[in-house]
Amino acid sequence: MLPVRKPAYQLRSWICNSCRQGLADSSSKPRRRRYATASTFQLKEAQELPSTPARTRFAPSPTGYLHLGSLRTALYNYLLAKATGGQFLLRIEDTDSKRTIAGAEERICEDLDWAGLQWDEGPKVGGPHGPYRQSERTFLYKKHAAELLESHHAYRCFCTQDRLDSLARQQTKLGLPANYDRTCANIHKNESDERSLRGESHVIRLQAPAQYARYMDLVYGMVGSKKGAATSNRSRNGFEDPILVKSDGLPTYHLANVVDDHYMEITHVIRGMEWMSSTPKHLQLYKAFGWQPPAFAHVGLLQDSNRQKMSKRNLTMDLETIKREGIFPEALMNFAALLGWSHGMGSDVLPRQELIDNFNLKFTKGNVVVQFPKLYYFQTQYFRKYQREDKDEYHLIVDRAVVEAKPLVETMDPDVLAGRTLRDFVKGLLRIDTNMTYTTPIAFIERNKYFFSPKPGHSAQPKLFDVEVEIPRQELVLIAAAARRLEEVQAHDWLASHLRECVVLIKDDLAKSENVFAEGLWSLRGIRYIDKILHRWLRWAIVNGHQGPSMVGTMEVFGRDVVLQRLKSAEAALLSEESLLESKNE
Repeated sequence: MLPVRKPAYQLRSWICNSCRQGLADSSSKPRRRRYATASTFQLKEAQELPSTPARTRFAPSPTGYLHLGSLRTALYNYLLAKATGGQFLLRIEDTDSKRTIAGAEERICEDLDWAGLQWDEGPKVGGPHGPYRQSERTFLYKKHAAELLESHHAYRCFCTQDRLDSLARQQTKLGLPANYDRTCANIHKNESDERSLRGESHVIRLQAPAQYARYMDLVYGMVGSKKGAATSNRSRNGFEDPILVKSDGLPTYHLANVVDDHYMEITHVIRGMEWMSSTPKHLQLYKAFGWQPPAFAHVGLLQDSNRQKMSKRNLTMDLETIKREGIFPEALMNFAALLGWSHGMGSDVLPRQELIDNFNLKFTKGNVVVQFPKLYYFQTQYFRKYQREDKDEYHLIVDRAVVEAKPLVETMDPDVLAGRTLRDFVKGLLRIDTNMTYTTPIAFIERNKYFFSPKPGHSAQPKLFDVEVEIPRQELVLIAAAARRLEEVQAHDWLASHLRECVVLIKDDLAKSENVFAEGLWSLRGIRYIDKILHRWLRWAIVNGHQGPSMVGTMEVFGRDVVLQRLKSAEAALLSEESLLESKNE
């Protein structure tokens, strides 16, 4: 008989059943110890900020404009450079002349400048590694393409487009990838040179290895199977052999990107995951040239709430749309930074310098779902910060809101702006709107549009907030009479603090009323009811019942004359209707 194995832990009566079961299981089954692999240690070490200044770059193409994804890429490269005391470069990849959009480069520069991502080297500022437009660096690409041909790391391909299309169709029918069959790879160098000199159309292809080497990615660790299967370049129908130089003599992204990064001494490349499949090709080029490659980090793609890739044609992604909406650059940068990067701070609100001070290379693996409500949360936080500190950004907000409000002035109550400018009125409205959630100037004016309405008509009785029943007329008459006490607040004291004190006194007056009807009403329903119907009366009389900022703040912004005039008008309408009803009853 086998001996009974005693539990490794002495179970006590106070341990819950779940823990008791877990301890019993652990005592009968030896735990499997997990050890960190060498690649894990390598990744952690690689994710530490470099001890020397990093040189990073952002290399947009003027075939389109900046969007949220490209801006995030620029931001990450900018933060890494600034966090290490390095340099952030801007390089314009304009070799695709057919698709280049006129004015796109200028707008890219303007958008980066608006976002606060000022480049240390690049167009407009120059630098020791220029020129910074690829169209002005073609001599370098030709030189290095010739070196690759000489060293047999590349070859000329003279196949016509018709032949390549036919080959691709055949492979597609067989369910194979559209690879090249290397028909031209074995053409003798002398023949290749001679055909090129005769002007025969051709491209230059990289003669890729049967399998690419594994490499360290700063996000995913070692990429590629140990057997090379995941990074294989060869299939049953040939090789991929990417094109390096097009038939027009201009380089493709693969060649130009590698040559430029080398000559500009780029140490780190942070880019989207869609470029991950190209990285082995680029590393093969570095190897062919005998150059040290930069470190690569591939960040996840941006997805919508349905986990579909967000198109750069989506208006919510377009930077120009975001700017036009009135989003703050600092709020957008804060939002973009957290789309795939984590931090150990207590708050997500991280102004630019805090992003720089706390930046690291610990990016999130996988794609990122963009939650735009988070952007508006940052917008509100930065608005309050700018307002509190009376920053220039706050005055720009006021100016934008004035522009949005101007079309409403024609129909608003003219007494509201008597003796003051529209800007003063809007600024006061922004001041009292702090309990609401500021997002954009358009949304702010739309939410407070009733401040720009004509005089209230007072054609309907006010209703309580929480019940859809009319307030009895007797109560309204008492409330309206008590509210006259606001006349005691003089113009120089017409501030929210003084108005709040006056409202408290009005409630006290109502609670102590000797009116027989009032005594029964107040004792039955209490002071909270008095407070509710008083504020409801004020809101109905002054702003026609619209909900919004606090009532005392609203009265301060409208001013003494407008408020008292509207209270008198509302009371007169109430008494007039009361008299009419009494005469009918008689």
